[in-house]
Amino acid sequence: MQAAYFDDLIYIAAFGLGGLVFALGPFVVVHLLSARRTRNYANKTGQFIECGMDPIGDAWIRYSAVYYLYALVFVAFAVDVLFLIPVALVYDRQFAVRDLVELVMFVGILSLVIVYAWKKGVFEWKQKRPAPKTAQKSSSSPS
Repeated sequence: MQAAYFDDLIYIAAFGLGGLVFALGPFVVVHLLSARRTRNYANKTGQFIECGMDPIGDAWIRYSAVYYLYALVFVAFAVDVLFLIPVALVYDRQFAVRDLVELVMFVGILSLVIVYAWKKGVFEWKQKRPAPKTAQKSSSSPS
């Protein structure tokens, strides 16, 4: 009885160690393969470069909330596909009418997501243009 108990502990320890290796391994690999220092244009802007191109503008930009709603609609339908594929594989094996009703209800509820997003204007991508800059008068006038 004791030998079987210790065998089980060895399996649990091996699986735990394997889980730690899979969880922490990518961090170790990235640390070993990453660049140790970065180049920058100290004489121009002092901004870091990543791909050899001069950076244009600031890296911190604001995204519209519409983008996030669009992403949520995508996630909803990704979940829809994950549910419908296994159901389609076993469809019509036991309860054909009940399965069809459940599928219609499920797709109907998810289609309400599309209706909601459509009403909110998620699918209308409008380009925001900055206001035109007015010409400023120079403080020094010719005398």
